[in-house]
Amino acid sequence: MASKRKYDVVLYGASGFVGRQTVDYFARHAEVKSSGLTWALAGRSADKLEAVRKACGAKQAGIVVAEAHDAAAMDALARNAKVVLSTAGPFALYGSELVAACVRHGTHYVDITGETPWVKGLIDQHHVAAERKGARIIPFCGFDSIPSDLSARLANEAMWERHGEACTEVKVAFSIRGGFNGGTLASMFNMLASGQMAETADPFLLNPEGTRPANAAVHADPIGPRHDSDFKAWLAPFMMSTINTRVVRRSAALLGYAEGYAYQEYMRLGKGPAAALAATTLSLGAFTSQAALRLSPIRLLAEKFAPAPGSGPSEASMDGGSFRAQWVGHSASGKSVRGMIADKGDPGNRATTKMLCESALALALQLDELPGGRRHGGLLTPASGLGDVLVQRLRAAGMTLQVDSATA
Repeated sequence: MASKRKYDVVLYGASGFVGRQTVDYFARHAEVKSSGLTWALAGRSADKLEAVRKACGAKQAGIVVAEAHDAAAMDALARNAKVVLSTAGPFALYGSELVAACVRHGTHYVDITGETPWVKGLIDQHHVAAERKGARIIPFCGFDSIPSDLSARLANEAMWERHGEACTEVKVAFSIRGGFNGGTLASMFNMLASGQMAETADPFLLNPEGTRPANAAVHADPIGPRHDSDFKAWLAPFMMSTINTRVVRRSAALLGYAEGYAYQEYMRLGKGPAAALAATTLSLGAFTSQAALRLSPIRLLAEKFAPAPGSGPSEASMDGGSFRAQWVGHSASGKSVRGMIADKGDPGNRATTKMLCESALALALQLDELPGGRRHGGLLTPASGLGDVLVQRLRAAGMTLQVDSATA
């Protein structure tokens, strides 16, 4: 990467719903101001970008006008940035030229996609070139899938530090309160309409070649309720697990977790008969809704009533949201470690904004401290590409990432 570029970070999709929140985060971030970091807002409309810059009080930020399908504009954007942060989804529709440009110019990249089939295509097309260029291309830097990926990393590190063994199994139970924005739903509807949903059923969709285990069937996604003795609670399938588990399994392969390593995650419903009923109802509802949305008339009806791209929950609703991801790791000998990742604020908006922005700042300000050193690159995951630097940054930003002191 060239030592001097016009901007340290470019926020692409800055006039969208989450994009506006990233601009506000950068404008208010004390470290951005004190470090002298140069940054810019990017998108296809100069007028909209200027309105966001004014509304967020980001007069120090530049403006870059670039349309997502204009390869020359994407080249110019990537050539002038050290790091590109993108919130412009659906990424399968608007992200491919930008990623290709970042790889060509050795520019680091983060986004908030949950579109695993699209990322599979990026891995096939760009992983080798990104390695050679030293460009870290890191999708999934929001609620999809940082809490999951860092939970697994923390569990593995804690097991080695406390017991001198590797984790062979990690489970995560989520409790969430929050809503959806229009961009997230648009990405889901696009995957359904394009037929990509069938690919998401592969538990090892994102794994490097040669790392798919012979017993892949035992890693299949859970489809029913269960009572779990580790969490002492009723669990149901988690709606985002078909994204997050694929990311964690890629991390496990890239970071060399234990052979036969198993990872699953769930929605936590609580204790007692009411929780058991809720877990059963949620499991059945998830199964039937997924099946129904594959039918074109039902999907079109759902799209009609869904929030439009660029819209989302109210400020009060986002401020009142929260998430908690409790994790448990086990070793082959029966040792265990526990911990939690949690934050206040709507997970798909407030927490996602924090995670995405801190990921970009880690690349811009602490590149030498990241896993693999300055020249490391490829289609990476948050855990393999950002690692403990991101853990420390998120803690400093007010997020809880803890390993419990009591372990067995």
